[in-house]
Amino acid sequence: MATLFSRIAAGEIPSYKVAEDDRFFAFLDINPVQPGHTLVIPRREIDNIFDLSIDEYADLQRFAWRVAQAVKAAVPCRKVGVAVIGLEVPHAHIHLIPITNEGDMNFGKKMTLPAEQMEQLAADIARNFK
Repeated sequence: MATLFSRIAAGEIPSYKVAEDDRFFAFLDINPVQPGHTLVIPRREIDNIFDLSIDEYADLQRFAWRVAQAVKAAVPCRKVGVAVIGLEVPHAHIHLIPITNEGDMNFGKKMTLPAEQMEQLAADIARNFK
């Protein structure tokens, strides 16, 4: 059975998509720790990011770098923090989080944003993706 993230990348479950190519997909976290919190995944289902081949891992990081540049351009912040922690979904993913201070990466402090704000954030990030 496909993971939740595979189903999102396949378009079976709606998401706030910000970027994609044939191997990777990026979308807003539905319960962000900060507005603009974006998840970057390989389309290939794999649970542990370090089980990717070294080339696929490097390509995922390059794609995430491009997404992070778009997040930084679209969301006011000092930096874009990065974390690989996800245990809740068995699909490798990178968290990109706009931050102004280190406390902004508090995963115990999730929020819910209005759909209109999520749509605008996704559109702004997507517009800046190169």
